[in-house]
Amino acid sequence: MKKSIYKYLILMAVVLAFTGCGYNTMQQNEESVNKAWGDLESQLQRRADLIPNLVAVVKGYASHEKETLQAVVEARAKATSFQISPAMLKDPAAMKKFQQLQGSLSSALSRLMVVVEKYPNLKANQNFLDLQNQLEGTENRISVARQRYNAAVERFNFSIRKFPNSITNSLMLHLERKEYFKASESAKAVPKVKF
Repeated sequence: MKKSIYKYLILMAVVLAFTGCGYNTMQQNEESVNKAWGDLESQLQRRADLIPNLVAVVKGYASHEKETLQAVVEARAKATSFQISPAMLKDPAAMKKFQQLQGSLSSALSRLMVVVEKYPNLKANQNFLDLQNQLEGTENRISVARQRYNAAVERFNFSIRKFPNSITNSLMLHLERKEYFKASESAKAVPKVKF
């Protein structure tokens, strides 16, 4: 009789220990990181899909600005050729390369917008204005998706480090911290405004 009571008490202690261990929370937080990454990739893909249309419209007006247009096309090709899987989110080198390629694309798009300033007829073209609005909206969506991804990474990284989750993680899950999406080096430079 006493042995069955001890078995029951041990079983209850184990169950209670695992209810506060964070096992499910850590897995849920990791899934949130993966979802946020998927959302970010979706917005980056939207931008990559819009670029050929933008380039085609600008080409019609600025055919002699081929170098800038070619830079946009090449940057888009490089940015879309390097994919990061959720498993690679813990690799700082992969994240850095991905962010550099996305930064190169943003830089090329900025140069394209400077070309647009040279062509008043293009700025007035409704197709171009629509594409420019779409691109601006996409950049805003990417910014929001980056912020949401970083917030999910923060929750996840904290959940695997706090007590008692850290014990559960080290014994059972072996989850590793994820990398944040960081600003490119060029984004840290103060923009110069000339009138």
